Amino acid sequence: MSETVLRARRRVGAAGEPVRRAWARPGPERDVVAQAGKAALAACVAWAVAGWWLRTPSAFVAPWVAVVLVESTVFRSIAHGLQQLAAIATGTAVATAVALTLDSAMAAMGLVLPLVVLLGNWRRLGSQGVYAATGALFVLTTAPVTVAGSAIRLAEAVFGALVGIAVNALIRPPVYLRGTRVALEDAAREAQRILDAVADRLTADAWDARAAEDLHERALRLFRLVEQARSAASWSRESLRVNPLRRRHALSPPGQDYDAAVTVLDYVAVHTTGVTRAVLEASDGDRPEPRPAPAVAESYARFLRNSARAIRLYPHSRFAPGGHDGHADRELREAVDDMVHTLNTLRHKLPGGLPDDDPDALAAHGTLLTQARRLAEQLVTR
Repeated sequence: MSETVLRARRRVGAAGEPVRRAWARPGPERDVVAQAGKAALAACVAWAVAGWWLRTPSAFVAPWVAVVLVESTVFRSIAHGLQQLAAIATGTAVATAVALTLDSAMAAMGLVLPLVVLLGNWRRLGSQGVYAATGALFVLTTAPVTVAGSAIRLAEAVFGALVGIAVNALIRPPVYLRGTRVALEDAAREAQRILDAVADRLTADAWDARAAEDLHERALRLFRLVEQARSAASWSRESLRVNPLRRRHALSPPGQDYDAAVTVLDYVAVHTTGVTRAVLEASDGDRPEPRPAPAVAESYARFLRNSARAIRLYPHSRFAPGGHDGHADRELREAVDDMVHTLNTLRHKLPGGLPDDDPDALAAHGTLLTQARRLAEQLVTR
């Protein structure tokens, strides 16, 4: 019973964590709350005009279109708005024409729906193609079907789209520049933690297979963080298209520096995975690979710590608020210099740490050295 209560408390705490983060500081959680409030405002404005003031016969269409077009970016609101209106217009026109020709609503529905669902799959309508069938259903389930009624419904959809786009563009238009930098820092921080953890285990001569497997799984998940950083850069660029804030505050989308940083972190993920895989294979009790001598392990651990420090400093140096941070740049250069120095030391110590005439040891140590050299090359050349 106590375990069940404890799990329930953890779930409640996890559910409330996004709310606390949204309240405490700017971030993705606060952006989601803002977009939800804007969607509600757009729906209220559309309903106040179409339903309360003009009292149109199908006033629900305007707030319905308005709320779904408060999208994650202004550009997406406009693009999806045009696609959605085209889909609704297509479904409405086809359903009206068929319903006026046939006497039976059921017969019209059986004929129209397959056709508009197929039209909804047209590539140019994108994800909004489903609204062709929705527009047709609005016509066929509302009696009587008239050309005037369908025209009014289309006008309501256009008005709702204009309200949704205007609210999204004029009230706190979404910009995701901060999210790109945070995503890069998250990926770099996790890579640093993994490499530091591997270095600690090498220094302590700890070869626990379970711990090594956990580190390797974390390294594999690092690819997902890098992909999130790449996606965040793409979202940032899109969020500034047709965005009033861009000209007002002279905002610029992520440039090639961000793409270069994502590429570096991609290589970091690859080589971190290689390091953790080598440690995992050396920790395998069933098929143990040769383990480095203590002197070699200590030098390798020092190299990993210097690499972790350089990776942690990399995004702070490149993307400091307000431009390059001179202090962070100096720290990064020092970390890279230390990393190169320890790599050279490792190269000299490695031959003396190998057992004589042991090809398996040569292969295992060669893998570690290769991963170290490639990781150093990426951080030095970027």
